[in-house]
Amino acid sequence: MFLGYGACALAGCLWGTGFYFGRLALNEMSVEHMVLYRFLFASLGMLPVVLVHRSRFRLTGAEVRLLLICAALGVPVQFLLQFHGLARTTVSHASLMVGAMPVLLAAAAALFAPKGSNEERLDRIGWLALAGSTVGAALIVLGGSRGPAARGEPSLAGDLLVVASLVAALAWILLSKKLMLTHSPPVVTAYTILAGTVMLAVPILGPWLLNPLLSPATHRNFQPPPFAHVSPTAWAALAISGLLCTATTTLLWNWGIHHVPASRAGVFLNIEPALGSWLGVQLLGEHLGPYAWAGGALILTAAVTLTTRGHEPDPAIILE
Repeated sequence: MFLGYGACALAGCLWGTGFYFGRLALNEMSVEHMVLYRFLFASLGMLPVVLVHRSRFRLTGAEVRLLLICAALGVPVQFLLQFHGLARTTVSHASLMVGAMPVLLAAAAALFAPKGSNEERLDRIGWLALAGSTVGAALIVLGGSRGPAARGEPSLAGDLLVVASLVAALAWILLSKKLMLTHSPPVVTAYTILAGTVMLAVPILGPWLLNPLLSPATHRNFQPPPFAHVSPTAWAALAISGLLCTATTTLLWNWGIHHVPASRAGVFLNIEPALGSWLGVQLLGEHLGPYAWAGGALILTAAVTLTTRGHEPDPAIILE
């Protein structure tokens, strides 16, 4: 059991560094290229899982369609929204907003639970936690600038893009849960990441690869993806983001939650926003205003309340 708690705690810590390493890479490339490189590294980390289980992973036609929808929502939609938001706000703000995820997941699970089922229902304290988390997110948004964001400053547009990414993540998680009822969660996640990476690569690299084949009349100057001029710091940040913050965390979390009670494992999800906001303040010199401090406290309190009680989102389906 001790190893299970350790795996969940380490996964929460690694998730908490995702925005920090993303910001380092964004200093040298666009959001699209940063997300693509991150998932190319994540795909490398997931290849052993695919190779080991490929002969036992069989999907029906409906399951293939569901997997592709999950891949689209969970990789290109979620992460492009999230990191376009990060490009317009601060690591601290983005991390605190993501702290609302356990509460939002619990609310979504309650709203979409099968008729007559009480397993996912929220009680009064659960709904109070949801209300507190919502107020906290609103306070963080209010703490951002309404105009164009200066470098290193939070903005309303950036914070709202992060919120939009959480909606995509919720849909991905709830749909993935259906596949994970009959298939291994690590395997479903590995195939989702691989399919999502292909979905990222086609629109990002496709125009550049096809450009030489176009006629001179339609020829456009598509820039190649950054490579030679990317610093070792950025490459290290991308590798850590993909191999550790995405691939390794998923495997650690899925292993950990099978060895400890879900109600206790869920609290480790709250390491992510706490550590992420701390890294933004301490290492990037960001500043959290009074609204952000109050909002972050509400979000974390709501998340801890929900994940340490009997009615909490199942951590087995919270994947990144």
